[in-house]
Amino acid sequence: MRKMELKMSDIDKGDRTIDPKLLEILVCPLTKTPLTYNKETQELVSEQACLAYPIRNGVPIMLVDEARNTNAD
Repeated sequence: MRKMELKMSDIDKGDRTIDPKLLEILVCPLTKTPLTYNKETQELVSEQACLAYPIRNGVPIMLVDEARNTNAD
């Protein structure tokens, strides 16, 4: 099994990104569909569920209760 690394130097930067390998394996917990990364809002977005999961301190919070409804925008 491959070990994924998210360096603290990447997390501490104001210009945060998400590891592309992590994005490949994460799916929406509600719909099981792929997510897209919104760099501006620091969220992983499920277009099908209309939910945006926050990324806090470099850690994706993959809880439906913590997700923002994107229909409200």
